[in-house]
Amino acid sequence: MIKTFTKNATGKDWVVGDVHGHFKRLEDALDKIGFDPAKDRLFSTGDLVDRGPASEEAIDWLAKPWFHAVMGNHEQMAIDHVSGNSDPRLYLQNGGAWFLSLPDAAQQDIACQFAVLPIAIEVETDNGLVGIVHAEAPLNSWEMMRYALTEADEYARNQWIVNCLWSRTKINGADDRPVAGISAVICGHTPLSEVVEVGNTIFIDTYGWGPNHKAGALTFVDLSDLSTVSIHRDISVISA
Repeated sequence: MIKTFTKNATGKDWVVGDVHGHFKRLEDALDKIGFDPAKDRLFSTGDLVDRGPASEEAIDWLAKPWFHAVMGNHEQMAIDHVSGNSDPRLYLQNGGAWFLSLPDAAQQDIACQFAVLPIAIEVETDNGLVGIVHAEAPLNSWEMMRYALTEADEYARNQWIVNCLWSRTKINGADDRPVAGISAVICGHTPLSEVVEVGNTIFIDTYGWGPNHKAGALTFVDLSDLSTVSIHRDISVISA
């Protein structure tokens, strides 16, 4: 449920917001920030699939040794569909047409690969531990988060997982307390016009997966200093 990475001793660590099947945009943005797969690592806030044109490429990206993603609610929807715990009509409305069109065997294979994604990632940096969760860390202590995701009973653990994948309590302003025991938590899930920080939680889904006629960018966090870089779809840098 939680995967830990030691500090990158040779290159830089980056975190990218939700991709939603737009891997060509991601590749172009990585070129813009000077990403080097020989020594750098890229972490993802999840929601690799649905809505975009190339969701099946998520499996190829998950096989890259330098790419690491947490589970998003859209990966969970694919898992739920295969297990019979979803409404196909709702999944279709949320961009799942590509998945629903696949043969059953292919659906099962992809769902199995999604099911082993961690709910949270923690990365050691020069500035302390940084956490990555799709929607938000629903507890105000990273130590309690670890317990909730690894040692709590199954019912409680499942409830906390749902919050990690779906909750918007912090971004909606109900709880701006920092998450104790960690330098920062980086999240996606909520589409925003710009990066938003609430306490020590950084929300970076800046709508880089949206239609071409609407504003939006893929945002990256440089874990060496927690600075952000947003790359517009025309590959211009719009913030740093």
